[in-house]
Amino acid sequence: MNPVKPGETRRTPWIVGVSGASGTPYAASVLRALLTAGESVDLVVSRASRLTLLDETGIAFRDAHWRDDLREWLSRGADGKPDACTVDLDRVRHWTAGDLAAGPSSGSYPSKGMLIVPASTACVAGVALGLSKDLLQRAASVTLKEGRTLVVAVRETPLNGQTLRHLVTLDDAGAAVVPASPAFYAGATHIQDLVDFVAGRVLDAAGVEHRLYRRWKGGLGGGSRTD
Repeated sequence: MNPVKPGETRRTPWIVGVSGASGTPYAASVLRALLTAGESVDLVVSRASRLTLLDETGIAFRDAHWRDDLREWLSRGADGKPDACTVDLDRVRHWTAGDLAAGPSSGSYPSKGMLIVPASTACVAGVALGLSKDLLQRAASVTLKEGRTLVVAVRETPLNGQTLRHLVTLDDAGAAVVPASPAFYAGATHIQDLVDFVAGRVLDAAGVEHRLYRRWKGGLGGGSRTD
C-alpha cells in the first residue's frame, strides 16, 4: 500500500475506456480535453480497439511503447493532420485490458468516474450484463456499484432491440448514455468540429469544463463558443 502522506494530494483520475467501435477520434478529443483541463487520466484500451485504432489512424498501440503511441495519437486531428494541441502525458496512467488486478478493478481505488468512448455494442452488453470479461468492463461495473459517474458514448447504427434494452439497463443503473451523434447548429466547418461536439457532450455529462463546441443560447444563430 502507498498511503497518502501529510500535505500530499491523492491522485483521483478519470478512467477512460476505449472499446472497439469506430470512432477513435472521439476518444482522442476527450483525452486532450481532460488533460487540458488539468485532470488525471487512467487509460484502458481494449484489444478490439487497438485494431480499430490501427485501421483509422495507422497507429499500432503497444503496451511497451504506449506513451509514444499515445503522444502520436493525440497529436493528430480527426483528419489525420497534426493538431496544435499539446498535452502533459505525465498525468496519464495506462492499464492493460487484460490486467484484472489493476487499480480500477477495485472499488477502493479512487476515481472520479469513467468515460467509455467510443462504446461498442459488445462493450455495452458486457457492462449491462456485468460480465467483466476484461478490465474495461470490470472498471465500468465497479464505477456503477460505487455510485460514480459512468458515461457511455455508444457508437453504432442502427441499434437493435437487444442493444436498446442494454442501454436502458445502463440508464436505470445510473449511467449517462451519450450517443455519438454530432450536431450542426454549432457552426461546424471541419470534421474535427463534429468530433469535438460529441466529445464535448461526453464531458458535459461528466461535469468537466471544456471549450470544444458552441453552446446554444436561443434564437436564430444562437450558438456561441464557450470562450
